[in-house]
Amino acid sequence: MSHNISELKQQFLEYIEIEKGRSVKTVENYDRYLARFIEHTKIKKAEDITPEMMREYRLWLNRQSVHRRTGPENIKKKTQNYYLIALRAFLKFLAKNNISTLSPENIELAKVGERHLDLISHDELQRLLAAPNGDDLKSLRDKAVLELLFSTGLRVAELASLTRDIDFDAESFPVRGKGEKIRVVFISDEARKAVKRYLAKRTDVDDALFIRVGHAKSSNEDLILNKRSIERIVKDCAIKAGISKKVTPHVIRHCFATDLLSNGADLRSVQMFLGHSNISTTQIYTHVTDRQLHDVYKKFHGKGRK
Repeated sequence: MSHNISELKQQFLEYIEIEKGRSVKTVENYDRYLARFIEHTKIKKAEDITPEMMREYRLWLNRQSVHRRTGPENIKKKTQNYYLIALRAFLKFLAKNNISTLSPENIELAKVGERHLDLISHDELQRLLAAPNGDDLKSLRDKAVLELLFSTGLRVAELASLTRDIDFDAESFPVRGKGEKIRVVFISDEARKAVKRYLAKRTDVDDALFIRVGHAKSSNEDLILNKRSIERIVKDCAIKAGISKKVTPHVIRHCFATDLLSNGADLRSVQMFLGHSNISTTQIYTHVTDRQLHDVYKKFHGKGRK
């Protein structure tokens, strides 16, 4: 195996796509992150990666800025970690192939603040789901979108990729998620009813489950709802429901997870429902069970003391 850094990078990208089953988007991101490291350090061989080089690179990365509408901002710690995770995975690949280089354990991620969930209350959720209340195709579509998001916990991209040949008489159906991984999601009676009413109103023969309404069809791709259009549907329904908070499809996904946990589901099951590859990602929802444990503690602890 060549020790040329550019050739090794290409071999690594092919490895994670073919052997590890990473999505094309993930491979593209890793390519960009590693290319930036190679460009900045001017490195030619894997053996030349040193702790001193990493310290300098991290300092440089921390001082980089991106341009926002409000002006330039430093790259967030979370974004910096994406670069470091890609580099650490690359170093693990080199070590696996017996190429002498910096140990992956030397790559420590930047500390980020505790992640806070964007949630809406139970009452706000019910108002959101009830917002599309007409019998026209658009209202029926929007109702089906909202009910299916809350019923399944799907990511917005997963929802947009659904086709109408799904058996909605069944209690579950498979979905292809991140990394091309297949998982089973379950559909509630409310969501099933909403989707069936929407499909019964459709007169087209397009395969996509969710399509645009009231637009001239210039191409099949233009007809299918994409991530942005689904986000707009959720936003418009939230405004109609009188919710002042920012509501997105991911907020509904959070509501799906916290609803399961608050009603007794275990964290491992919720991980499977959400399609998280690592349970540490699911642990952002433990505040729900923590609050329940606190309530139990207050209710039962120390009652025998006088």
